Amino acid sequence: MMSQNPSAMSMPAAGDPLTARFLGVGNAGNRALGSAALALERAGRPRLLVDCGPDTLDAFLDAYGELPSALFITHTHLDHVGGLENLFYRACFAQPARRTDIRLFVPAPLVAHLHQRIADYPNNVAEGGVNFWDVLRLVPVQSHFWLDDLVFRVYPVRHHAPNSAFGLHLPGSFFFSGDTRPLPELLGTVAAQGERLFHDCGVRGNPSHTGLDDILRDYPAGVRARIVAYHYASDTDAHALAAAGLAVARRGVSLPLPAPSPAAFAL
Repeated sequence: MMSQNPSAMSMPAAGDPLTARFLGVGNAGNRALGSAALALERAGRPRLLVDCGPDTLDAFLDAYGELPSALFITHTHLDHVGGLENLFYRACFAQPARRTDIRLFVPAPLVAHLHQRIADYPNNVAEGGVNFWDVLRLVPVQSHFWLDDLVFRVYPVRHHAPNSAFGLHLPGSFFFSGDTRPLPELLGTVAAQGERLFHDCGVRGNPSHTGLDDILRDYPAGVRARIVAYHYASDTDAHALAAAGLAVARRGVSLPLPAPSPAAFAL
């Protein structure tokens, strides 16, 4: 049965291991692979959902039986935010007061775009009296945010216009690229502590996304060994990425993460 109060679930302990489960690994053109989204787990329970495409919430509910308690949005293309309206309605009508503690961490440059795309609808419920942001608690983010006892870093990445997409970093543990072109300078400096690197990668790149040839050209072998490719176009492409020596994310599979470094617990 779906929990109606995500904030009421038991809080994992600080030393509990972290894992990452991809709820979808595909690009916008292949719904069969699921919209690209990742759930950060602590002791097997979800603590943070990264992106929420049209099918992400159903995958989350199938995996955990409850609504997410916190989300981070990398950018506002609909294959990454199209499920937020579904989350709004499910959360709104699950609570008599139509208010929740679900936090939505959003890079500050994206707030206006996200509001226009998802929240700016006349009377979000027919009977009125409810604002979109009453139900989902907006937390604008500049360079970092705290969740539980961890501090996550946020960096602009290379997808369409400058400051239109952002990656997520937990020092020592993982870097999630979001949709992007290659990031060799960034990953070579801020994510050089053995983190798993969840990286946008298809067989063929384009002006908005990374391709296999980009990975092989722009990253040294030591970095490539830490990359886990996602946001690919098909199972055939996944096999091609694996044949080239890359680890490949699979839908529904949890991956262990290195323990966060001391930088993940303080600014």
